Amino acid sequence: MELNRVLLEQRLVMLQGYLEELEKLAQIDRQEFVSNKIIVAAAESYLRRSLEVVFDIGRHILAKSGLVDLASEYKTIARGLVSKGVVAPELGEKLTQMAGYRNRLVHLYHQVTDEELYEIISHDLPDFRAFLHAIKNILAGPGRLPEA
Repeated sequence: MELNRVLLEQRLVMLQGYLEELEKLAQIDRQEFVSNKIIVAAAESYLRRSLEVVFDIGRHILAKSGLVDLASEYKTIARGLVSKGVVAPELGEKLTQMAGYRNRLVHLYHQVTDEELYEIISHDLPDFRAFLHAIKNILAGPGRLPEA
């Protein structure tokens, strides 16, 4: 099946915008970041939205590949993207970790510390960039997935 290029491109634009905001927030001094609840809330929101976009994209790709069973849970989406050759195994492992973190943000939000958020936006945004690059590579081709 053909991928929905418009949907994927729209999601990539959203992800790009969220990452730009997160990169700005990552430039803030750690002490200022953790002491300003508005900044922390913005970082948490942009990070959660970024994670949702990543897994929405992954779900779409797997569903269009006929792997609907792998598109139901975030961690299986990460593994499915590796099995389809969409992302490298190293990035797939990062995506699996992201899936767990997304669940913490949504369900165990009371356990997520401001310092933890700062560390993530300061060090882990390149993983999102790698994902963006992988999806853009697919879209640059014929719009079909690599045969894994």
